[in-house]
Amino acid sequence: MAHERKLGRTASQRKAMLRNLTTNLLWYGRIETTEAKAKEVRSIVDKMITLAINNYDKTVEVEKEFNNDKQQIVKETFVNDLPEKLHARRLMMAYLYDIKEVKTAGESKSEYKERTKDNKHPVVEKLFREYGPKYRARNEEKKCTGGYTRIYKLGPRRGDAAERVIIELI
Repeated sequence: MAHERKLGRTASQRKAMLRNLTTNLLWYGRIETTEAKAKEVRSIVDKMITLAINNYDKTVEVEKEFNNDKQQIVKETFVNDLPEKLHARRLMMAYLYDIKEVKTAGESKSEYKERTKDNKHPVVEKLFREYGPKYRARNEEKKCTGGYTRIYKLGPRRGDAAERVIIELI
């Protein structure tokens, strides 16, 4: 039976903390935390990346016809997720928090809205667009799966001597 570390918190606090750490690790690629928390986050992140690897390319093009304002028939082509990818996307969205994309220096409000209009869940999109192809190529090259994170030990924390680590995506 799998054992989950309690990390000195109630179940709801622990779940929220792990969701936050997982989201930040996937968004920033690297975070500093304690060793026990990093070991818990590692398994969750590996599962999320595995979902992205298995489903990032499962899409289908659909052509739809509809009437516009002038009652003319207009055909448009859309790219939809297959049911398998949609299920994976919903699993990720249920666990990960939404992080808003940061406005770059010198970018106007309208430019920012235009850049982010089709990206409602940036962390999930980052998983499918960046991490899925990157780690699938890595898996095929090395003929292995898993092991998408690396943990570096930094030494004890000054206040309570808890082992500090940096966990990052490889």
